Amino acid sequence: MNNQIFSLQPFPPTESFPNLKITGNISRNANQLAIDYNLGGDLKEIAISSASNAPSRKYELWEDTCFEFFLGIKDSQRYWEFNLSPAGHWNIYRFDGYRQGMQEETAFEKLPFSVQNQTDALVLALDVDLDKIVSANQAIEVGITTVIKHRDGEVTYWALTHQSAEADFHLRDGFIIEL
Repeated sequence: MNNQIFSLQPFPPTESFPNLKITGNISRNANQLAIDYNLGGDLKEIAISSASNAPSRKYELWEDTCFEFFLGIKDSQRYWEFNLSPAGHWNIYRFDGYRQGMQEETAFEKLPFSVQNQTDALVLALDVDLDKIVSANQAIEVGITTVIKHRDGEVTYWALTHQSAEADFHLRDGFIIEL
């Protein structure tokens, strides 16, 4: 099993919310991928959707606070974007190459994950079987990201690394965790 701890960096760098931190860990055991996010700090300043009684596949979750990760097969241009809303909504998109051929990934009919909204932290945990999209012997590269929407409407983009002058989660240079 390969387990890695991560910490995300904001873009643009922000002094507005100095106490905000996004950390977590990711692991792959055979073809089970587990990822946990911990959003800590002054959460009353963050726009966080309330839990839905009927979580479902939804579009454009990245327009609000959304936990994401990008998963690519090593030495292939194909990759997937996983979107996880604090409300429990989700989506997965498949790309043939950099921002090319975006399609909803239909191999998954649901993506159950847990969200715990605490006083000073929001914890999101996902455990997903990747057999539907990659084989256990394929090396994968992962970029871990989060979109944070503040109550005033300001949006910051958090990632393991930012490789350009703009926030762009789709750049393969940002898929820096290999599992």
